[in-house]
Amino acid sequence: MKVSVIVPVRDEEQSIRRLLDGLLQQTRLPNEIVITDGGSIDKTPDIIEEYIKEGAPIRLIRAGAALPGRGRNLAVVGSQFEWLGFIDAGIRPDKRWLEALIKRAEQDESTDIVYGAMEPITDTFFKECAAIAYVPPPIRGKGPVVRPRFIASALVRRSVWEAVNGFPEHLRSAEDLVFMNRVDSAGFRFVHEPSATVYWDLRSTFATTFHRFLVYSRNNIRAGLWRRWQSTILTRYLGLVLIGIALLFIDTRLLWVPFALWLVMLAARAVVSIGRNRFCYPASVWRNLRRGFFLIAIIAVLDAAAILGSIQWLFLDWFPWSRKTPAEVRNGA
Repeated sequence: MKVSVIVPVRDEEQSIRRLLDGLLQQTRLPNEIVITDGGSIDKTPDIIEEYIKEGAPIRLIRAGAALPGRGRNLAVVGSQFEWLGFIDAGIRPDKRWLEALIKRAEQDESTDIVYGAMEPITDTFFKECAAIAYVPPPIRGKGPVVRPRFIASALVRRSVWEAVNGFPEHLRSAEDLVFMNRVDSAGFRFVHEPSATVYWDLRSTFATTFHRFLVYSRNNIRAGLWRRWQSTILTRYLGLVLIGIALLFIDTRLLWVPFALWLVMLAARAVVSIGRNRFCYPASVWRNLRRGFFLIAIIAVLDAAAILGSIQWLFLDWFPWSRKTPAEVRNGA
C-alpha cells in the first residue's frame, strides 16, 4: 500500500518542524508528503523548502490565500497514490501512527476509512483544564475506547474523497465535520484504530483560546452545524437575559439573581466536565477543586466566543448587504 500524507498549513513556523520530523521518523514512512501552504506570511514555506533540499519526499504547493478545505483538496489533487493520510500542523504523530493505520486498512479490503486516535497535549495545568473543558472524552462501550473521529488522524481512499467532492473550501473551520458527515451519508465503511495516535497541542492561554473558538463559532454556523454547539448556549443565555429583564420590572434589587444563576450554571458544567473525564485525568479532590475554578473561567470564555461568533455570522454573513463573493470567502476575508 502506498500512501500520500496530506497537510494544509498557514503560518505554522512554530510547529511545522515538529510535524515533519514526526512524519519522517515513522516506522512506516509515507511514500510522499504533500503540503499546501495557504498564504503564510511567516517562515513556514522556507522551513518546508529546507526539508525538500535535504531530500525529504515532500511536495510543496503554494496556493496563495487558501482555507484548510481548499488546502487539503489541492494537496489531494497534487498527490499520486490511492490512500490519503490526513494530518495537520500543530500535531505530533506517534512513531507508529501511519503503520497502525495501514495495518488496520489491510486487514479488510472493504474498509474505506481508518480513523486513528487523538490525544491532547496537557503539559501545563491550563492545557489540562482546557482538554477537560472542550476535548470530547473517550467513548467507553463494547468496542475500543476512543475519542470521537478526528480528520487529522485518518487514512482515506481517494475514491471516497472524490465521491463526496472533497472538503468544502469556504470554511476556515468545521470543514472536516462537513466532510465526515458527507462520508457517513454516502455509506462508506469506516473503522477505528486506537493505536494510531496523534498528539494535539492545545491553545495555552485564555486569549488564544477565545480567538480560536471565535473562528470556530462563526464557521460552525456557516457549515450549518449550529445546533451541535451554539443552539444550547444561546438558549441558556437568552433565558438569563429574560430573567434579568423581568426583574427590572419586579424589583431591581434582585438583579443579582441572573448573575448568581450564571455562576451556578458554569460551576455545574465544570463539575460535569470533570466527571466525564475522570478516567482520562484522575486527580485528588484538591486538584479537582483547582480545576473547577479554571474550568469555570474557560467555559465562560468558550461561551463568549460562541455568542460573539454567532453575532459575527449574523452581521458579516447573514445580512444580504454583508455577504461576500466566493473569491472573498475563499481568501478568508
